[in-house]
Amino acid sequence: MTTTTTISKLSDFDGKSVTLQGWVHNVRSSKALIFAIVRDGTGLCQCIISKDDVTEAVWNLASDLTQESSLYISGTVKKDDRSVGGYELHAAGLEVIQVTKDYPITPKEHGVEFLMENRHLWLRSQRQWAAMRVRNAIIFAIHKFFQENGFIQMDAPIFTGNAAEGTTNLFETDYFDEKAYLSQSGQLYGEAMALAHGKIYTFGPTFRAEKSKTRRHLTEFWMIEPEMAFYDLEMNMDLAEDMICYIVQDVLKSCRNELEILGRDISKLESVQKPFPRISYTEAVELLTGEKTRVLLDTMEADNKQELEDMKAEYPKLEKEYGSAKKGRKFQIDRRLREIRARREEIEENLRNIPVWRKSALEKQWGEDFGGSDETLLTMHFDKPIMVHGYPAAIKAFYMKRDPNNPDVALGVDMLAPEGYGEIIGGAQREDDLDTLLERIKEHDLDPEVFSWYLDLRRFGTVPHSGFGLGLERTVAWLCGLTHVRETIPFPRMLGRLTP
Repeated sequence: MTTTTTISKLSDFDGKSVTLQGWVHNVRSSKALIFAIVRDGTGLCQCIISKDDVTEAVWNLASDLTQESSLYISGTVKKDDRSVGGYELHAAGLEVIQVTKDYPITPKEHGVEFLMENRHLWLRSQRQWAAMRVRNAIIFAIHKFFQENGFIQMDAPIFTGNAAEGTTNLFETDYFDEKAYLSQSGQLYGEAMALAHGKIYTFGPTFRAEKSKTRRHLTEFWMIEPEMAFYDLEMNMDLAEDMICYIVQDVLKSCRNELEILGRDISKLESVQKPFPRISYTEAVELLTGEKTRVLLDTMEADNKQELEDMKAEYPKLEKEYGSAKKGRKFQIDRRLREIRARREEIEENLRNIPVWRKSALEKQWGEDFGGSDETLLTMHFDKPIMVHGYPAAIKAFYMKRDPNNPDVALGVDMLAPEGYGEIIGGAQREDDLDTLLERIKEHDLDPEVFSWYLDLRRFGTVPHSGFGLGLERTVAWLCGLTHVRETIPFPRMLGRLTP
């Protein structure tokens, strides 16, 4: 009787007989050999079925295998560095659970809309599998970081009667004849929990009803929100920096294979080391409107145009070669053609965006908030995350404490991920004075009665305290090198997307 194991543990069974249970990722055959790439959720393994080594019944079953057919397959494990995963299975037995017919997602290229409509199946593809594994590693690393640093996890409600930053972008719902909202942040509740436990973090879904279709926006996403009593802004920034470095190092250690599948440039992640650049909002405005950004945009535009011309010349040559190429070379050409198409779309989008980015950046005035393009340009000047602090108080939330040396400035910070991924963390020192906080609530046209419980935190044992929120999906996109957050969560919810 053979041992049933997973593909991820095949290295423990070199030269031994095992049984794998999974699905056919891909299959090809010749007269006497069938090569089935099998996946089981933990990895991929090439299974070789030789007509000379199996019964006629097994050979016939193997001959009918199709993409995503489910099976049990047994045989001998053999190390082979050329094979996917470094090990292959020389099959002796096969039991087919189901032969799949007309599986809709084939190895050919599909449009994004088609793939999103079939997200429940798209999750099985290798790149999506890798992204979800990195997401899992990030989540685990976050929990380890906070637990190792004296935090406890607590949970904030999803239904809330008040908004953290106003109600303009919240989903309103009826709550037994009362008006309620789906939470946009657990922060206010986190502050209450921090004043009970010192250091806490919440980890849960949040909802934003912004009618935005950008590649950075989801209507439902996950937030990690630590809150710390007796922390000022500097301590808050130190913690955020330590957390990001911990996550990146953990992912580099545990997800090398997944990052390779995703084509991620690991050297860019390896450069994420302390200290991160810290610049004031004023310095950021000066950088955006200065000569460095002007040169950056001009160079980017010229480089993109040249790369586009080079690809336009390469594409027809590859298409012409394809017809007479051997099978192995055809595979290489097909992969390169897909790369060119994807890159061409990206460059064409850049060339459309650059004039908009240029106008937004070079005309930026002090007091205006940064848009996504501004964040993109700021990060292009650095090779690691940057922390922008000291934003104008007028564009920040009511709960942010003002700078005692400049009341026009809030003690808030945003961390912007490099390579154009933009904001992944937003945080601040919280206003801890009762009268000042009450004044801010009224200035933002919010109902003080709704926030009476929140004001109690300043009535009874107020202390300096700070916190921040990390957007999980944007962090996954950055570490995986994905261009759109829709691939960072199993079932994305976006404007116009509620299924599957």
